[in-house]
Amino acid sequence: MRKEENQLGNSEEKQGPRFRVNQQIRISPVRLIAETGEQLGVVPIEEALRVAAERGLDLVEVAPTARPPVVKIMDYGKFRFEQAKAARAARKKQHVIQMKEVKFRPGINDHDFEFKTRHARNFLKEGNKVKVTMMFRGRQVMHPELGEEVLNRVWESLKDIAKVETEAKLDGRTMTMVLAPK
Repeated sequence: MRKEENQLGNSEEKQGPRFRVNQQIRISPVRLIAETGEQLGVVPIEEALRVAAERGLDLVEVAPTARPPVVKIMDYGKFRFEQAKAARAARKKQHVIQMKEVKFRPGINDHDFEFKTRHARNFLKEGNKVKVTMMFRGRQVMHPELGEEVLNRVWESLKDIAKVETEAKLDGRTMTMVLAPK
């Protein structure tokens, strides 16, 4: 059955941890907790199921590794909805670091340099990494020191908010350097 669920896309990663509910709980006795949080003691599983059924709620195993296992009387559908809601809120708040790229040429003029460096600064302030790429055309590749000077200028203007994660290195017709926020 587990294989079929995974093929349908209902994997545990999407749902989160699985809880045993009602008839799926086989171990007896269990420590029973009411929906209010009050402990009702250690009881046989049949009695716990009966109490949950009388209240019109589900019996959910919340601590299967405890001895005896802990079960709680609750509305399982509402519980799963609250868990999914909390997971969505957590995903919404997390920030994924992205790699942004700014491209330069060896003979870049001052205005273009400032403009591109300003963009790199904004990317770093947002918490993203910046890949600074120096692109060489034609015979420019014969003078990589010119490109390295420009990359050093970029580093000098951004060193107050960035650190070098990967030093400048030449790879074919491009030279790259990666900056990360401090």
